Amino acid sequence: MIATEGILSREEMESRRLAAATELLGGLSQSKVAQKYGVSRTTASRWARALNHQGVEGLRKRRATGRPSRMRPEQLGQLREIYGEGALASGFESDRWTTSKLAHVIEQKFNVRYDQDHVGRLLHKLGLRTRRRPASAYVPPAYDGAMQATAVVG
Repeated sequence: MIATEGILSREEMESRRLAAATELLGGLSQSKVAQKYGVSRTTASRWARALNHQGVEGLRKRRATGRPSRMRPEQLGQLREIYGEGALASGFESDRWTTSKLAHVIEQKFNVRYDQDHVGRLLHKLGLRTRRRPASAYVPPAYDGAMQATAVVG
């Protein structure tokens, strides 16, 4: 399990942490573990700290602390199908889904009201929509020391 793409389930995340623990215990540096498992150095450091203080048990998954989903797993499966059929099939004038359109469909079909921002997170969680722009999309130009202040004459 090396530098995975997409969203991992809680079990997959635990498996990744435990595999990383084996590497850390074997002497691999936190930086190398971070690189190998596709996480930040901060995360690898947190794993190492938990491993040192609590042992392997400190890296096992714990009960989810967030609010439970208001949609049942079978409803999420139906939502996946609805999304796959396109917005036209749900009565919209264009086939392009927006989070606003999908929020409307979720409320009508499942009687669950979600803000459109949450619908975007839900789509991402279900693997139906990826992030549009990666965080590292902007690369600033290299500074070559030739930049000079310019005065605006008015």
